[in-house]
Amino acid sequence: MKIVVGLGNLGKKFEKNRHNVGFLTVDYIQKNAGDFTKWQLKKKLKSEIAESKELDVILAKPQTFMNNSGEAIRNLISSFKFQVSSLYVIHDDFDLPLGTFKFEFSRGSAGHKGVQSIIDILGTKDFWRLRIGIRPPYVIPAQAGIQNSTSPDEHPNQNKSRPPIKAEDFVLKNFGKEERKIIEELTPGAIKELLG
Repeated sequence: MKIVVGLGNLGKKFEKNRHNVGFLTVDYIQKNAGDFTKWQLKKKLKSEIAESKELDVILAKPQTFMNNSGEAIRNLISSFKFQVSSLYVIHDDFDLPLGTFKFEFSRGSAGHKGVQSIIDILGTKDFWRLRIGIRPPYVIPAQAGIQNSTSPDEHPNQNKSRPPIKAEDFVLKNFGKEERKIIEELTPGAIKELLG
């Protein structure tokens, strides 16, 4: 059995945020892959879950805020009695360019507070992660925040720059139309690799 957990924040205002790409991805799986049940809220598990007997997969969306995701995952492990090595966590990653993804096992959180919560509560990092890149090509990390360099709408020869914004502000903004399209095109390949 695999348990696939998408990380995100609760509430309408966060639904289409870059930080919620984990929720968006498990929603895609539930609708498009296998015989998944409808999402069901399980209060004791602090999660919404959907199951596929055919694929032997449980999908979960923690109903805690992102930074407390570990609480829900501890409850899921306890209830379904699965090995931590069967856990797959899907989340946004600013270190990866938009339109890319990476599977990794037993890696530190790299500053992602939702992932750090899971590591802290489980006492291990020995689980799988599907990191989905959210960094557009026109944004480069800066020490004090995120520095916006030339955007696609500006002439490439112009040397304009904008003041840095904090990483937290960037990830809590909604995907732009083009960004959303790139994520939607990436998702089937990532899912095939995940469930394959």
